[in-house]
Amino acid sequence: MHLFAPSAGAPPGIGIGLRHAHYRDFLDATPPVDWVEVHSENYFGDGGFDLHVLDTVRRDLPVSLHGVGLGLGSAKPLDFAHVAKLKRLIERIEPAVVSEHLCWGATSTGHLNDLLPMPLTEAALALLSSRVSELQDALGRPVLLENVSTYVRFRDDQYRETAFLAELASRTGCGVLLDVNNLYVNQRNHGEDAIAAMNALAIGTIGEIHLAGHRVTDIAVIDDHGSRVANEVWALYEYALQRFGTIPALIEWDTDIPALSIVLDEASRARDIQNTVHARRAALASSTQHDARDANAA
Repeated sequence: MHLFAPSAGAPPGIGIGLRHAHYRDFLDATPPVDWVEVHSENYFGDGGFDLHVLDTVRRDLPVSLHGVGLGLGSAKPLDFAHVAKLKRLIERIEPAVVSEHLCWGATSTGHLNDLLPMPLTEAALALLSSRVSELQDALGRPVLLENVSTYVRFRDDQYRETAFLAELASRTGCGVLLDVNNLYVNQRNHGEDAIAAMNALAIGTIGEIHLAGHRVTDIAVIDDHGSRVANEVWALYEYALQRFGTIPALIEWDTDIPALSIVLDEASRARDIQNTVHARRAALASSTQHDARDANAA
């Protein structure tokens, strides 16, 4: 088993997604971020401009590889051709972290190109545990699994999503990529308590946090990554840092992509919150140690 340790998570600080719209900005100058994340499948080719940009950016910034195509919960067996391409990219880029999603996306006849929700059952947990272990063995390293936004839940579910993830981490040694926006989306869509969801996860298993915008419609709240982070999500992010410690965080912006300066402004807000919570935790720890010394002296 490849046991997850916090050091196997994303680099410290705040990252942003490296998107095609901002390639020229990155080539002209390294922006004030601590790391970048890319969707792994966009860089599986043998060459080309995308890979050139990633190679160039990697000289100055650590990289997190975030997969969207494996669909580990699919009934179809693990796609080892896909895994081989991922492993080749890992060897080239030497990423700080590799992650995937808690989802399925393929059948015996084709790939659906979506992050479809898992039934949260014992049978699904057994299947996914086997798949995650296969993947980690093939890559020779632990991976992070991300909670996803969903628009349906299954009547036969036996777990809440994060309790399912917590058990998966316990069985396989994988870590968790905590998407705080997805927790909020599911809270709005299903009436699930985002704070309770975070409380179901063990401290020390979170390797990265995702922050993104969403769109509110008459039918559902949609996780579209197309706007600034909502105030309600910032509040959940602050709670996550208070509970789990100073976890690296990423600003995701994938649709209606604005100028890089706007994404960097969101990253700056994430950093300010991270620094504030870190200082608060450090002051509390110092006060506790001081009180303990006084008690021992008495």
